[in-house]
Amino acid sequence: MIPPKPLPYPDCWATAEDYVDNLLQFVTTSDTFRILCGGVHVLDFFTSEPGLFSTVVPDEWQPWLLQCDPMRLLDILMREDIDTLPDPRPPESLLKYIKDIRRFSLAREFSSREEKLPKLTWRMSVGMKPKKIHEVRNFANYVDQLARDIKTEFNNDITHFVDFGSGQNYLGRALASAPYNKQIVAVEGREHNIAGAKELDVFAGVAEKTKIMRNKKLWMQQLDSMTPEDQRDERALKRAAKTVKSSGDYVADFRSRSELDTIYTPEEGKGFIRYIEGRLESGDLADVVGQLENTHLEPTAHESDLRLMAISIHSCGNLSHHGIRSLILNPSVQAIAIVGCCYNLLTEKLGPPTYKLPYMRPSLQALNGRVIRESARHDPHGFPLSDRLGTYRDDGIRLNITARMMACQAPYNWTEVESDGFFTRHFFRAVLQKIFLDRGVISIIYHDGTQGDDRTDSSARSPFNTSTNPVILGSLSKSCYKSLHSYVRGAITKLTTSSDYHEQRDIIKERMSDITDEEIARYENHYGPRKRELSAIWTLMAFSAVVVESLIVTDRWLFLRQHSDLVQDCWVETVFDYRQSPRNLVVVGVKKPRP
Repeated sequence: MIPPKPLPYPDCWATAEDYVDNLLQFVTTSDTFRILCGGVHVLDFFTSEPGLFSTVVPDEWQPWLLQCDPMRLLDILMREDIDTLPDPRPPESLLKYIKDIRRFSLAREFSSREEKLPKLTWRMSVGMKPKKIHEVRNFANYVDQLARDIKTEFNNDITHFVDFGSGQNYLGRALASAPYNKQIVAVEGREHNIAGAKELDVFAGVAEKTKIMRNKKLWMQQLDSMTPEDQRDERALKRAAKTVKSSGDYVADFRSRSELDTIYTPEEGKGFIRYIEGRLESGDLADVVGQLENTHLEPTAHESDLRLMAISIHSCGNLSHHGIRSLILNPSVQAIAIVGCCYNLLTEKLGPPTYKLPYMRPSLQALNGRVIRESARHDPHGFPLSDRLGTYRDDGIRLNITARMMACQAPYNWTEVESDGFFTRHFFRAVLQKIFLDRGVISIIYHDGTQGDDRTDSSARSPFNTSTNPVILGSLSKSCYKSLHSYVRGAITKLTTSSDYHEQRDIIKERMSDITDEEIARYENHYGPRKRELSAIWTLMAFSAVVVESLIVTDRWLFLRQHSDLVQDCWVETVFDYRQSPRNLVVVGVKKPRP
């Protein structure tokens, strides 16, 4: 059950503690890492002079990065043996940095066993893409095996599996069906997701719709009567002419299929699904447990008989934290198996960065967005979870939204076409931000909060102390990405026709409506040759952010380990093929057996 190493750290480390000690030291002392993971943002690539590339990339790296092909750079960073690289070789300091990122990145290799896994029926697979099928097949088998191992080793039989953020309940449906036949509690905050999941349950044969017995002829006549006579077709008119005998109290049931109740019938030895609608704001499952007591086959069952395992495939943001905390907060939760994702949606427990973190870019308010003070919330459910990271060197370890967003990337999966596509999108957006700045739509923001009208010293205007107002743009139509001209025109149209944020919309319209095609062309001619600079930094940021994800996952493991009075074992391992599902690390915790 328990893998040889509690964390999948590289073999260069002797123990998990050795890995953790050095990881925490690296992420808090490496200036290059802190700059690339949270210190800069692609929006401000051209808003300062001489630009981010010249300012934040070490001088000895720059010539080599600019001459290196983008896909070749990816291979060197992530795949090739850098000790045997041909000339021109990267600078020694860059080679050292590559080695550091590699040795602090948790291993992501996965041994596929899909040929031996139970296959999902075609009815069970409806609505799933190949990625989801891969995830459901592998994780359902993993959870089943974990539960069997817990029963064998600790004589602790899991009775129910609680899926945090079940969505369309693909995982729960698979676990409730043969050959697993598990008791599933699907907790979901969106009503439409639960309604859709129930329809899929019926289609897969896990549930059935309420059966309605109708007198078809009477029902058709009453249905026809709801249509004006001059709009009825010939068949309806013929039905109306016929006399149909019926009892006087007959009332046709006009409910549509979607309005009929979905019926789940408990059967001994078969799986069962219970949906609980609600948004989990913590790991406390008292309300879930209270509702769950009514689902037992034995009416005399009590809460003490419940032995739950919290599970989730890609629970977003803090929902992963709630799932992990549930093992500590609820006596009935005996184990967890949580695969997280969407690290950008995590909140921050330690608040905004302090003067001790000179390279950490603050979270800024978008010019046309909702008022957000995410970093100032001091959310007790946010990152970091563990005391180890929360109190490290007294100030703790923080990750701003830029670093957490980059940790959602999957650079090992980038193809040449995809890479060129998002490099182009980022380049266009960075140039547009420069146009916004030049035309007064946005302004320079100093991170220390002071005004910049009379500040001329170079340190004050460095990219580590300044940013510009974010402007939320979102996606544009594909045709807008054919050229900078098309992109700028499409962006202006979208921002000036939005029904939201009238004040900002009017400012953008006033200051951008008179921009000419010739002016846009000048920006393209001036910044076009520097697109390679942007792609090089973006690649370095994504490569470095693999360590950010490793840090987040390690923090979750450390949280479980600090509760050794309750937790018997905890570990992290891969459960998916990275090529199909890059967020492939599961955090597992098993509670000590009840006395």
